[in-house]
Amino acid sequence: MDSVVSELEGTLLKGRDPFSYFMLVAFEASGLLRFALLLILWPVIWLMDMLGMGEYGLKLMVFVAIAGVSESEIESVARAVLPKFYLDDIDMEAWKVFSSYDKRVVVTKMPRIMAERFVKEHLRADEVIGSELVISRFGFATGFVKGNIIDSYISSRVAKLFIDEKPCLGQGRVTSSFLSLCKEQIHTPCMTSQKQHGHQLVRPLPVIFHDGRLVKRPTPSMALLIILWMPIGIVLAAVRILVGLMLPMWAKPYLSKLLGGKVIVKGKPPPPASSGNSGVLFVCTHRTLMDPVVLSTVLRRKIPAVTYSISRLSEILSPIPTVRLTRIRDVDADQIKRELARGDLVVCPEGTTCREPFLLRFSALFAELTDQIVPVAMNYRVGFFHATTARGCKALDPIFFFMNPRPVYEVTFLSQLPVEATCSSGKSPHDVANHVQRILAATLGFECTNFTRKDKYRVLAGNDGTVSHTSFANQLKKVVSTVKPFFH
Repeated sequence: MDSVVSELEGTLLKGRDPFSYFMLVAFEASGLLRFALLLILWPVIWLMDMLGMGEYGLKLMVFVAIAGVSESEIESVARAVLPKFYLDDIDMEAWKVFSSYDKRVVVTKMPRIMAERFVKEHLRADEVIGSELVISRFGFATGFVKGNIIDSYISSRVAKLFIDEKPCLGQGRVTSSFLSLCKEQIHTPCMTSQKQHGHQLVRPLPVIFHDGRLVKRPTPSMALLIILWMPIGIVLAAVRILVGLMLPMWAKPYLSKLLGGKVIVKGKPPPPASSGNSGVLFVCTHRTLMDPVVLSTVLRRKIPAVTYSISRLSEILSPIPTVRLTRIRDVDADQIKRELARGDLVVCPEGTTCREPFLLRFSALFAELTDQIVPVAMNYRVGFFHATTARGCKALDPIFFFMNPRPVYEVTFLSQLPVEATCSSGKSPHDVANHVQRILAATLGFECTNFTRKDKYRVLAGNDGTVSHTSFANQLKKVVSTVKPFFH
């Protein structure tokens, strides 16, 4: 069997410096203070690397980013946050060589727990060899790794894995000691002219679900920019939210431009429902909690929004009415029918947000209740912070959205579904829902999937996504505890 052993940093990943991945763990597992501390120590880590003491710099990164963090939390970040950033940094030339071998092994100086999930699921590696964290009996990382010399520890693990026969090929940097155990060696940059074996995988598996607040990988310069922007962003978010709550709908588009926001509208929206007629059901893709609010702002009238599972704080801060569903089909159907009898209504049938260019499976309930369906393609762009979370405090979602310097929303109104495309013509609700999903995906250039809300939360949070509706006071305490360090 043809086998390859490839280094992760500097080979399969373009970047050789793992610093930004430790910054991600620090931010997502512990918060801003540890994130800032690791950034302060970056010059020391960089100097150690320049002086040939890279292993000591790596151990310092591990200690500062991970010491005292529970093993389960590190695994959670590695599962939900890191894969997106790893995939964005993949070197496709090295990947093409790596993927063409039958047995694939990846080595990394980072703790194995940080890379194993991504490497096995997305790069389809058979084994991952990395440094091993020392975990206390209570399940918390001590901040130390096993073995005095990480490079030697990794080489010994590779040797044990290939006792009977040496690996056919080793991919890595010249300084990597495990390469001496391989029959052939190629060094970064890897070239696809290398003889390839077996079936070649075209691309790594995509990341459909990911979590975390940071949009961009926190390199030292980006991390410094984020920290400097935080106090400004919090004040800006507070002003934007207060303005949004106080101003009438017709005035919000004008003020949003002055405060740095931008909304791009395409297509022609339908007029308001006339008196005595049932309302239109706007069926939207779900990108953030702000989708229905932005839609109401564009239409310059308050349109109630169906909600599946949002925090009480978000409901209180919402400038539009919300209609909470129970997830009991008959009860929810009656509730939606009553709202449509009063006027227009907004629904996001994916049931949860998805950040990547994919649409989750649409619930077919909406198609059973009305034939007046207007699909609306929603999309957004932000620079610093994501406005969704599966693992964190959902009450902070709108705050993080408004903390971005220039959030941009795109709203595309499609034509109302013709009667022959609705259930009135004999089509099943699932056919109608799938049709709406396809035309919205085509409009946005996205890909349709059969993944559901539960699939997302099982991948990212290890639960079914049910929100615990704690009191407003408790949620407000969470918000204050989160933003308080920004001003110290």
